[in-house]
Amino acid sequence: MHGINEELEFRPVRVAVLTVSDTRTSANDTSGDILAQRIEAAGHQLAARDLVRDDIETIQNVVTRWIDDPEVDVIISTGGTGLTGRDVTVEAVRPLFEKEIEGFSVIFHQVSFQSVGLSTLQSRACGGVVRGKFIFCLPGSNGAVKDGWDKVISFQLDSRHKPCNLVELMPRLTEK
Repeated sequence: MHGINEELEFRPVRVAVLTVSDTRTSANDTSGDILAQRIEAAGHQLAARDLVRDDIETIQNVVTRWIDDPEVDVIISTGGTGLTGRDVTVEAVRPLFEKEIEGFSVIFHQVSFQSVGLSTLQSRACGGVVRGKFIFCLPGSNGAVKDGWDKVISFQLDSRHKPCNLVELMPRLTEK
């Protein structure tokens, strides 16, 4: 079977959301709001939320703090994945990855292509694993956040998704 098996138990995860932007504030962080609302609507816990400027050290500090936090299972960022000189989320987060989830980028771009066509080329969305935590870096547009959550991440963070999901891997991420 492919999809959600309603007969299985749903296991919520704790998700931290990081918005990276030089122009947004907490008052107009629509992409962060969309993520937070969808995370909670799916039955997960919003474990933390922050908004920082496009600065490698600042981004790494927040992400590292959440990696160290036992109350955070997953980190999702929005913004800073583009091609401009100020887009540095990927440069900040990718060096932290112990393992990169190449398939996330591939699937995200397939989904994004359906929404924005070839403009998906301008995104460097990525995902990885660091010390037992999943990290996903999404573009900052509302559409990209909706596509990333609604069509990719939400299914992999649903413990009922079959034939497999990321939640069932969580206990094994740090095994040697």
